[in-house]
Amino acid sequence: MAFDENMKVWMDGEFLALKDAKISILSHVVHYGSAVFEGIRCYETENGPAVFRLKEHVKRLFESAKIYKMDIPFTQEEIFDAIIETIKVNNLKSCYIRPITYRGFGELGVNPLNCPVNTTIAVWEWGAYIGEEEMKQGANIGISTWRKPAPDTLPVLAKAGANYMNSQLANLEAREHGYDEAIMLDYQGHVAEGSGENIFIVENGKIVTPDLGSSILQGITRDSIITIAKDLGYKVSEEVISRERLYLADEVFFTGSAAEVTPIRAIDNRQIGIGSRGPLTKELQEKYFDVVNGKTEDIHNWLTYLE
Repeated sequence: MAFDENMKVWMDGEFLALKDAKISILSHVVHYGSAVFEGIRCYETENGPAVFRLKEHVKRLFESAKIYKMDIPFTQEEIFDAIIETIKVNNLKSCYIRPITYRGFGELGVNPLNCPVNTTIAVWEWGAYIGEEEMKQGANIGISTWRKPAPDTLPVLAKAGANYMNSQLANLEAREHGYDEAIMLDYQGHVAEGSGENIFIVENGKIVTPDLGSSILQGITRDSIITIAKDLGYKVSEEVISRERLYLADEVFFTGSAAEVTPIRAIDNRQIGIGSRGPLTKELQEKYFDVVNGKTEDIHNWLTYLE
C-alpha cells in the first residue's frame, strides 16, 4: 500500500500534508505503544459518500482513551466533524479512516502523565483487507499458538496500539505457515477472535460468536452483524466456544471494519462446511454490503452522509 505524501492529515485541529505530519522520535507512543485508535470505513453510495457507524466509533475511541487515562482535548462532536472534514478535504468517495490518539513528546519513562495527548486523523483508499478472492471463496486460516491476554493483564475492550503487538505475533506466525490470517484463543484456550477481526460460527442454522469474557474486542461490525442476523430472523448466541467447534461448524466467518464480512473455507487444513463461502455467510455478507452501500433502508441510522 503506497500513501500519497501530499494527502491531507488532521493533526490536533489543523490540516497538514502527510509529508509534514511528523512527531518526535522521543514521543512517548514510539517507546511505550501508548496509543488508542479506530478503524472506520466510508462507502460510496447513490446518495454520496457515507461513513458507517461513525458515532459509535468515535464513542469507542473516547472509551479506550478513558481506560488509559488519556484526556482527549477535543469533544466527541469535534472529532466526529473532523473526520468528515478530513474525507472532504481529500476528495474521497470511499475510504478507510484512522483516527488515533497518542501520548506525544514530553518526557520518557513509564509514567505518561507529563506527555501531551495528541490526536491525528488520516484517510485513504483501501480495498478488501484479507483479499478480494477470499471475500467470495473464503480464507485459509490457522489457529495461533499465541493467546489473547488475560483480563488482568491488558484491557482488551480498549482498542489500543500496544494490544496489537500480540496480534502481530499471531499474524506473522499464520503467514509463515501459509495461512491468510490467524485465529487466536483466549487465556483459557477458548476461541477468542482473529488477529484483527471478530469471529462467528454457524451450527445448524444458529449463529454463535464468542462472548465478551473471551478476551475479545467489542467490535462494532460484530454488533452490526448480530443486529442484521436478528433482523433476518436468525438466532444469535454469545457464548464460550471450544476450539474443535470451529472444525465442525457448518460455516465460519470473520467480521471487522477492515475485514467487513470475510468467509473462512479452512482452519488448520480442515475444510469448513462446503469448503467455500456458505449460504448463511453469503446472505449476511450481501445484506451487510447493501446496508453500508446505502442500497437498503437505513433502519438503524448507521450511515452518516458527508453532504
